[in-house]
Amino acid sequence: MRIFDTNVQKLKYDVLREVARHAYADTLQDAYLDIPKTIAPGPEPTMRCCVYKERAIAAERVKLAMGGEKGDKNIIKIIDIACDECPVSTYRVTEDCRGCLAHRCEAACPRGAISFDRTLKAHIDPAKCVECGRCASVCPYNAISSRKRPCEVACKVHAIHMDERKIAKIDEEKCTSCGACVYMCPFGAPVDKSFILDAIRMLREYTEHDGPRVYGVVAPSIVSQFRYAKVGQVITAMKKMGFFSVVEAAMGADMVAWHEAQELAEKGFLTSSCCPAFVHYVQTEFPKLKDHISSNLSPMAMIAKYIKESDPECKIIFVGPCTAKKAEIQRETVKPYVDCVLTFEELQALIDSRDIDLSQLEEDVLDNASYYGRIFARSGGVSDAVAEAVYEQGLNFTVKAMPCDGIEACRMALLKASRGVKDFNFIEGMACTGGCIGGAGCLTHGPKDKGEIDRYGMEAMEKRISDTITSAP
Repeated sequence: MRIFDTNVQKLKYDVLREVARHAYADTLQDAYLDIPKTIAPGPEPTMRCCVYKERAIAAERVKLAMGGEKGDKNIIKIIDIACDECPVSTYRVTEDCRGCLAHRCEAACPRGAISFDRTLKAHIDPAKCVECGRCASVCPYNAISSRKRPCEVACKVHAIHMDERKIAKIDEEKCTSCGACVYMCPFGAPVDKSFILDAIRMLREYTEHDGPRVYGVVAPSIVSQFRYAKVGQVITAMKKMGFFSVVEAAMGADMVAWHEAQELAEKGFLTSSCCPAFVHYVQTEFPKLKDHISSNLSPMAMIAKYIKESDPECKIIFVGPCTAKKAEIQRETVKPYVDCVLTFEELQALIDSRDIDLSQLEEDVLDNASYYGRIFARSGGVSDAVAEAVYEQGLNFTVKAMPCDGIEACRMALLKASRGVKDFNFIEGMACTGGCIGGAGCLTHGPKDKGEIDRYGMEAMEKRISDTITSAP
């Protein structure tokens, strides 16, 4: 059974599982230096040039799995020795160049970066090239190719650059912590820090030492994960590991939609606040629009706040597809409510570290939210929910939403809004393509069936209607 898309994800999971296993056995301090040997036993290498490099990279992964450097607030880190130092030049002339007479590439280049040798074959001067791609678009032989690094291609906010050694570096001011580079790098050089040890500590304090109760808040996109088991079985596993209760973040989404509808009707123009990567992007790249970001907490924080108001001493662990949520809980407005964030990848490692077989478990119930709260997970879901909340409250306002599927679509909408050219009054920003169901911390990526999220939401709607009919006099 293949759970993950790539071997890089599997490597990440193996490290997390071993760290969690030793943490539960109270042997981590003695064994953490031996985990790399477990990951890369040798004597023959399976991933790199030699087993020693494999172990050195695994050792760096172990550090990040244990939380990384204390005081370092940045979530996405680059493991230098794991970077393959991919070719830096982005556009190059291939052997397909025929040395033609038209020289359309030269005419299209705005910087004079193209020259020709004695055989009339083109060459690109990387010092002059601005990577506009015009030469490639006009070449009749498709002889000019793009060779951007996968991490650079994945990072739509241009936060990744190369240092003098051609090693990838992250501009931590620009980085939105979306984790796209983590998934796309074929060598696994970018890695998101894990707080799985914090989660284990909270769960053990509750189950073994009668400490504060631990609530799990799960993102609605959980329905698109764990394809080999049912959602109810995952909830059972979480309770078996020590969670006192598991609540849907979609319940917080219902609350957000209700308040966001009121704020939108009052202010007339708003951008959503649910996606932390999108919020960071607005604040850093479009500061003039930051006052238009919804003042509401995200669904994660909203439901966590609600739980802590009734159980102030409890601990909240959010589980979802989003690496940027790990950065969100560092905000002063969110820090009091959410204590830890795990991705679905990390939850899988945590479950397996306890040798829990999901397929053998009974199904528990997860039924806290409405249809509209659950569809927050896919692109367009927030807009639909806010429009419904406006209708239900009888507000005299018409929602003209602009759902943005991915950070590039967000950029275009924000550019229009910043220039005052817009035919919309609500920007729903989702940094990941597809919405939360495309988050970097998912077990599986690629195209997802958005209808699956809608069906999950429809189950909630049908149950509420059934309950209403049943309870009617």
